[in-house]
Amino acid sequence: QVQLVESGGGLVQAGGSLRLSCAASGRTFNPYAMGWFRQVPGKSREFVAAISRSGGITYYAGSVKGRFTISRINATPLYLEMNSLKPEDTAVYYCAAAELAAVATSRSEYDYWGQGTQVTVSA
Repeated sequence: QVQLVESGGGLVQAGGSLRLSCAASGRTFNPYAMGWFRQVPGKSREFVAAISRSGGITYYAGSVKGRFTISRINATPLYLEMNSLKPEDTAVYYCAAAELAAVATSRSEYDYWGQGTQVTVSA
């Protein structure tokens, strides 16, 4: 089993920055494809960013492109650098790992999930 633990969330003013981290542990953690999702109450979990096994390919949701950067150091940890934050970025952010895909943007492709970290952006 693989365990994912997110950290780095918090309260920030609009226009500010945060960096989220995701540490993986458990059975041999190969460089899985990984991603970040977010969820607000009453809505489904939505894709934010993904990175390939090699780290050479990245994808972003349109709403965060140009403001967020996903990166990784080898297999773990995984990072999400968030700049120019907006109140609509407020959500619980989850990291996820996919065993089979080379890179994954769909929630259904991911096998392991963290518990989430709250990000709150005030106006």
